[in-house]
Amino acid sequence: MQKQRFTSVSHPQANGKVKVTNRILVQGIKKRLDKAGGNWIEELTSVLWSYRTTPRGSTRECPFTLVYGTEAIIPAELGMPSHRILYFNETHNSGLLKEHLDLVDDRWETTSIRTQRYKSTMINAHNKRVKARHF
Repeated sequence: MQKQRFTSVSHPQANGKVKVTNRILVQGIKKRLDKAGGNWIEELTSVLWSYRTTPRGSTRECPFTLVYGTEAIIPAELGMPSHRILYFNETHNSGLLKEHLDLVDDRWETTSIRTQRYKSTMINAHNKRVKARHF
């Protein structure tokens, strides 16, 4: 037997987060439009990559790292002879990635603690500015 569940269409907290993310992406696209000559579709992938590989203030981690458990190699780094590129070994890398999968849960837990601490700091800062009103 299936249970029918009713949910609201609107979720104000999520809507606010989506608006902030969209604003950041639109700003990134606008900055690149002058160079691209108005072809925003071509710039979207690089803006998304930039957003996904930039650490967030609340977590101090980038979304890519939280999802895949490893740091991303940015496209500019592929063309340069860096230590990561010169000493890349695919079989060794696969083994390291499997080891890092065990550490992803620890990283998520640490990120969750950081996020809670960040939220409480924001709440405390807000509460210091708010004047209590008594009716």
